Amino acid sequence: MCEANAYFIAGDKEELILESVDKVLPQEDGLLLEDIFGHRKMVRARIKELSLVEHKIYLEKIDER
Repeated sequence: MCEANAYFIAGDKEELILESVDKVLPQEDGLLLEDIFGHRKMVRARIKELSLVEHKIYLEKIDER
């Protein structure tokens, strides 16, 4: 399988957001994550790093305004 887990990253800490992510869709105010089961989660974040070998998506929170 090619899906990955999405995490918020802050310093050296990882916070799991969603497992088995299949799609990352850019939106005007963040990212829409969709897993292999069709569950969706909207996050106010930007991509910090993609680790494709480790199947991890690292996201950085966008400040709330």
